[in-house]
Amino acid sequence: MAAAATAATAAPGAPGMDTRLDQETARWLRWDRGFCRYLEKQFSDLKQRGIVISFDARAHPPSGGNSKRFARLAATTFITQGIPVYLFSGITPTPFVPYTVLHLKLCAGIMITASHNPKQDNGYKVYWDNGAQITSPHDKGISQAIEENLEPWPQAWDDSLINGSPLLRDPSASINKSYFEDLKKYCFHRSVNRETKVKFVHTSVHGVGHEFVQSAFKAFGFAPPEAVPEQKDPDPEFPTVKYPNPEEGKGVLTLSFALADKTKAKIVLANDPDADRLAVAEKQDSGEWRVFSGNELGALLGWWLFTSWKEKNQDHSALKDLYMLSSTVSSKILRAIALKEGFHFEETLTGFKWMGNRAKQLIDQGKNVLFAFEEAIGYMCCPFVLDKDGVSAAVISAELASFLATKNLSLSQQLKAIYVEYGYHITKASYFICHDQGTIKKLFENLRNYDGKNNYPKTCGRFEIAGIRDLTTGYDDSQPDKKAVLPTSKSSQMITFTFANGGVATMRTSGTEPKIKYYSELCAPPGNRYDTDGSTCDYYSLKFLIDLCKC
Repeated sequence: MAAAATAATAAPGAPGMDTRLDQETARWLRWDRGFCRYLEKQFSDLKQRGIVISFDARAHPPSGGNSKRFARLAATTFITQGIPVYLFSGITPTPFVPYTVLHLKLCAGIMITASHNPKQDNGYKVYWDNGAQITSPHDKGISQAIEENLEPWPQAWDDSLINGSPLLRDPSASINKSYFEDLKKYCFHRSVNRETKVKFVHTSVHGVGHEFVQSAFKAFGFAPPEAVPEQKDPDPEFPTVKYPNPEEGKGVLTLSFALADKTKAKIVLANDPDADRLAVAEKQDSGEWRVFSGNELGALLGWWLFTSWKEKNQDHSALKDLYMLSSTVSSKILRAIALKEGFHFEETLTGFKWMGNRAKQLIDQGKNVLFAFEEAIGYMCCPFVLDKDGVSAAVISAELASFLATKNLSLSQQLKAIYVEYGYHITKASYFICHDQGTIKKLFENLRNYDGKNNYPKTCGRFEIAGIRDLTTGYDDSQPDKKAVLPTSKSSQMITFTFANGGVATMRTSGTEPKIKYYSELCAPPGNRYDTDGSTCDYYSLKFLIDLCKC
């Protein structure tokens, strides 16, 4: 990303420079200084409570930069200002940082990671004291503080200063123990897990997830999953994949499928390199592998967590305080389940920074936030982490598959049963690569002035467009005052078209990549169905969006 003080930033390393003069490192130090000064203004007890910092396994040898070094430099910045730092001694999944913020009641958290970005990138992800990613006004405040602290502090480059400091603390052992103890509370069928015949393969895609998913399986009473040996250990070169992103599907899972076929495993679980996302694939009776989309796995996990909750809570009055969340570009399947079952559903803007903060607001009001997800394979199954968590999602998915096996059901069969009961939700999401900001702006302006100035499209082929929501301009024609309810931002592009037949299509720009993303969904009420292979949805959503994108 271009700006430092968003919830997460990502930028390429700077090759060929002396380490002490490395412009890339200098930029990281500016972020550290600005964030430190902003926290000092916001928290009078910062020097009592402190912050947590952790890192993934990324490294960029040409520039001498790596996540651990950047984490230690961040710790140096804070410790030299008298602020306690809980610095993990080894790599961790990203969700361990927001977990630590809440568990230790800290002021903030920093995670050095670029998640599933290309190998040359790295990033800086920031959490507030509520355990969620930062939003406005803190993002703007931090950006301003960075601009006001451009000059390097004395000895800022010397991370040896923190060795032996009483302000430096390693939370690794205690947090590992408490995280997995908390995770055990979401195990509903330990005896099933111990006895299951379902076999699992896990890949961490050269990232940090292996050790932690193994521990999660142990916490749930499972035998350990088979780990893909070529991808088990951290490797910042990501040598076996073109992109270290399991959201890309089968191309990233080739080695996992081969191992699963060899070991007769039915389920593949794949984390991205910082283990906050999860992809799941299942061997079909035909012998083919089905990789579930983020929306499909969201439907399965939402159904499972509600079903498990309902078994433990026979008092139906508790439904009034039960919530599930998803992002506005994700499937509306949770809304359909909520309408039939009687709990609450809310949608937020795209990204877990919005869902995490909304979940915390609800929790502080005494509500029970059972589940949240986004279509980009991110799942919050346990509210002790107010962000997506691929570790907990992996083991909860394994328990779901094992429980279904006792009923002679597969994940695919259960997904179909969910659609039969709550209505088919057929989705299609993809993206276009575009590096030219001028082209992107022109594309979205064409949509806003499709049929004359300030006139959005009224039809898509033979389909009538019933509603327009533009979260760049703040326009929403479904509201009496035509003003959008969700937060708006002029710095990003996002337009949603709602069709008279129940379809929804959204286009938006990515905050981290040069992509124009599109999402479409056809929703049928229970008892009705569209073509279940999604071909109609795919064809019309793709044709519509390509036609509108022509500049």
